[in-house]
Amino acid sequence: MRLLHTSDWHLGRSFHRVGMLGAQAEFIGHLVGTVREREVDAVVVSGDVYDRAVPPLAAVELFDDALHRLAGLGVPTVMISGNHDSARRLGVGAGLMGGAGIHLRTEPSACGTPVVLSDEHGDVAFYGLPYLEPALVKDEFAVEKAGHETVLAAAMDRVRADLATRAPGTRSVVLAHAFVTGGQPSDSERDITVGGVAAVPAGVFDGVDYVALGHLHGCQTLTERVRYSGSPLPYSFSEAGHRKSMWLVDLAADGAVTAERVDCPVPRPLARIRGTLEELLADPALAPHTEAWVEATLTDPVRPADPMARLTERFPHTLSLVFDPARTADDPAVSYARRLAGRDDQQIAEDFVAHVRGAGPDPHERAVLRDAFDAVRADDAVREVAR
Repeated sequence: MRLLHTSDWHLGRSFHRVGMLGAQAEFIGHLVGTVREREVDAVVVSGDVYDRAVPPLAAVELFDDALHRLAGLGVPTVMISGNHDSARRLGVGAGLMGGAGIHLRTEPSACGTPVVLSDEHGDVAFYGLPYLEPALVKDEFAVEKAGHETVLAAAMDRVRADLATRAPGTRSVVLAHAFVTGGQPSDSERDITVGGVAAVPAGVFDGVDYVALGHLHGCQTLTERVRYSGSPLPYSFSEAGHRKSMWLVDLAADGAVTAERVDCPVPRPLARIRGTLEELLADPALAPHTEAWVEATLTDPVRPADPMARLTERFPHTLSLVFDPARTADDPAVSYARRLAGRDDQQIAEDFVAHVRGAGPDPHERAVLRDAFDAVRADDAVREVAR
């Protein structure tokens, strides 16, 4: 069976104020063309279909168009909700859509109920594990501790229990939206840390033939059977080095996996350039970036006059301007944002405690802070679901 694995469409999202709907529509056309030309048997979409719980109408219309075009090809599509989606909204009409070959899996309770497709070698069971917010699903999975690993492990227990009831030789595919250990994140993914831990080990998914992951925006191979497709388009300059693609996966009769990357259309290349303003305006080596979306980091010791206007004369698609003058770490002029770069909320709070008290928090106080941040995240998730 030939699968096309994609995820993280983020329909409705912009890139530094540039609307991406046209590029997203081009990607959908490319997806449909790939399904037709490469004789794909099933499409799997591993979450973050939309960029937010209540997407703009144009994004919903594009999603509707994608579903109609895929259904028109007669190729089944299995799709889960991600942490950016409203699972309840995305799942509206799932029962009716299933009759057209569009299988939406947004309910945690259905993790152990697969979509079963068949080819000449027998059945393939597709299990959809939507994004599982630990605080919201711990009761469903009867786990004592609300953590990503515990709820995913419980969901996979249901998958393996169901698979054990299937006919011998039944192949299995799991769709999941999670941060799996070994994956490389970018700046454009929403933080899903709970209890100080965001990642889960790949071993959680042992026992299935292929795991189609979503959430991280870079295409990655964690093992031959566990892969991220990544987002089809860039959503931050941290993705400048990404090759945007989908996985074309062939699942053999014995469950063996072979995979090929299928490149996605590039609306415009990304470039991150760095130097003084005069260097950036004069350096001939930067000529290939004149038509790219550009993030320029200026290292001038004093902020120059009209830097954006001058930069856009050479690089008309400059979208981001960063000032990073060369200074020592103890220079008082070093920006607050720069000092906080790469630090999560927990670390920042612990640093604040150390600053005002002269000593950092003890283990009990760290636990209190962690629980407080987790409670805020859970409350935000509940409010988003209720919107």
